[in-house]
Amino acid sequence: MALRLSTGLRNALLGTNGWKGLMSGGKLTIWTGGQPASADYAETGSKLAELTATFGTAADGSITVAASWSGTVAVAGIAGWFRLYGTAGTTGSSATEVRLDGNCGVSGADLNFTNSSLRLGAALTCDEFTITEPAS
Repeated sequence: MALRLSTGLRNALLGTNGWKGLMSGGKLTIWTGGQPASADYAETGSKLAELTATFGTAADGSITVAASWSGTVAVAGIAGWFRLYGTAGTTGSSATEVRLDGNCGVSGADLNFTNSSLRLGAALTCDEFTITEPAS
């Protein structure tokens, strides 16, 4: 797995902001190709889809989706990686923006799909996305 937090997200989490406040209402975008080496880097590949992210209440050190995140596939392609943007949703290179990257696949990835080949115009739903803070 290859979750990568931006410098902006790490700094915000160390400040007075919480995960839910930083990320609820942000966007989850799905991209083709390989994940950038850092969440501070500009997006690569083609953007396939965008979903609005809402998080529920934290419990036992984890926070999950509040309800299904849904959207429509705007460009057909193979899902390679995702970026979860904070509420600002700023794209491009930045060491101050709040965002998280991860890889996509059908099994063992940070974000798994039944089929990673996304079809133009198809509905796309994310029913499960959990972030867990380590206890130590």
